[in-house]
Amino acid sequence: MVVENYQIVPWIDDVLEPGIVANMYVPPGLEMLAREVMGHYDFQVNDMLLITSKPDKGGAIWKISTSKGNLSIKCLHRRPRRSLFSVGAQSYMSGLGHRVPSFIPTREGNFYVEAGGKLWIVTDWIEPLVPVSKVDLEGASQLCFGLGEFHNNSKGYVPPSGSEKSSRIYGWGKYYEKIIAKIGWFQDIALAYSDTAASADLLAVIEEFKKQANDMYQRFQNSPYQQMAAKGEPHWGLAHQDFGWSNGQMGPGGIWVIDLDGVSYDLPIRDLRKLITSTMDDMGVWDLTWIRGMIEAYHKANPLDQETFEILWIDMAFPNEFYKHVKEIVFNPQVFLDTELASILQRVMTTEASKWQALTELEKDKANYPAGDYSSEYVKPSIQRPSFVLPEAILTPINSEMPALPQTPVLEPVHAGDPAAVTVPPMPVLIQLPARGQKQFKLRVPRKRRAMRKTRIIKKTRYLKRRKLKRLTKWKRSSGVKVFYGYKSYKKWLAKNKMKPVSRSRKKPMKRKLGLKKPIKRVVKPTMKKIQQPRTTKKVPPPWNKRQIPPRKRTA
Repeated sequence: MVVENYQIVPWIDDVLEPGIVANMYVPPGLEMLAREVMGHYDFQVNDMLLITSKPDKGGAIWKISTSKGNLSIKCLHRRPRRSLFSVGAQSYMSGLGHRVPSFIPTREGNFYVEAGGKLWIVTDWIEPLVPVSKVDLEGASQLCFGLGEFHNNSKGYVPPSGSEKSSRIYGWGKYYEKIIAKIGWFQDIALAYSDTAASADLLAVIEEFKKQANDMYQRFQNSPYQQMAAKGEPHWGLAHQDFGWSNGQMGPGGIWVIDLDGVSYDLPIRDLRKLITSTMDDMGVWDLTWIRGMIEAYHKANPLDQETFEILWIDMAFPNEFYKHVKEIVFNPQVFLDTELASILQRVMTTEASKWQALTELEKDKANYPAGDYSSEYVKPSIQRPSFVLPEAILTPINSEMPALPQTPVLEPVHAGDPAAVTVPPMPVLIQLPARGQKQFKLRVPRKRRAMRKTRIIKKTRYLKRRKLKRLTKWKRSSGVKVFYGYKSYKKWLAKNKMKPVSRSRKKPMKRKLGLKKPIKRVVKPTMKKIQQPRTTKKVPPPWNKRQIPPRKRTA
């Protein structure tokens, strides 16, 4: 295998030997490529241990023992320009001294290497890292406090030139619309598979969740979300999008946040909502004491206001957990409805019994937070486009040189009246355009195409036959064979001389012409042999000469 031409693709369909776990295996070519990437760094590798892999996406992470201590090498599974966004975010936060792993630069001073169509990074291996306790509120509060620190420290991040900006701030409405549409799909699938074991159970509760989703979406539309999103992406900072008990662990100085390759601009409470609702789902009951403790711990690190608390409450009330557990029905309805859905619905409905009681009490806590300042001068643009990529900002391949991402200096607060203060230009006022209507999502089932290929073949065959009959056939003058214009004249001449044409099947040549059969190499024969020559015993008509043919006599 040539490593230089190796391209990283998902290996989820690879056949593994018995006993091998899928997420603890990588193809040999990927491991060889990792060793070649490590050759661009100024250290000697003593040992290499695979921690985990993503066979469905094409990513992996190793712990390596080197001459400079224990480090981590990771293959980022996303597109290179999208990965550059997260590399810049991690560089920004580690440069400010926050608790995220720092990059180990290459010999050329870069923070990454591009190989196999992906970006590779080498970072510090933070030791010791210990997961916080899941069984008591103290551990959950520590995790939420670390999450608030991460969100607060990420404010002001601007992605590097040439990266693909990732933002979900302006897509909350589309997210809710998508889930509402898919809950409708669940109902349609249950009706289509009404003979399965759990279809009746799903149909009995689906209307309740549809009502919850529509009510919360209506409340979301009347919320201050638009004014909050208009503050802009750097104002809110980054959300981890996959924060949990494994990606946030206790280490030197507090909670360390790892695996930042999926970060994007977003309202940060999306991470907090996922953490709270998943914890309540694991507990099997919505505990108001835990919820309040987690929100209060987050508030100490990243203060909340009334508007942000309202959006958090709406997102918690939306049936996210129901959607998360039932969405597998779309991929294999028959098996899922017969084997898995019954137990899932029983668990979801047990948790649902305490959910609304806790949320009703939690809604009263909104008054405990200060009101936010969302002035009307910042208006969200209605049309969102991806970030502009500069033409000169091209990612460098594995053996090229590229300057390292600049470290962002720590900015000191500027006080009024300070002569060293720098005047910041005012932000431009954006014009609000009329918003688009609600997007309609439809479950599209591919139609069966029957005999389409055969129909095209028949039509093409008929066309070629007609074209052959209309074709003008010319013979050499010295051969003594009459020139025929059209098929009718040819048939009359054959009947007069009692001759039969040499028939040749057009089936095989037609298949080759239509690309249905491979061409066969044959010796090209003269076209004169397509028509049987007259026998020598019969008279051959002289060459056709219009002057020698007497004019026809008109009959009365």
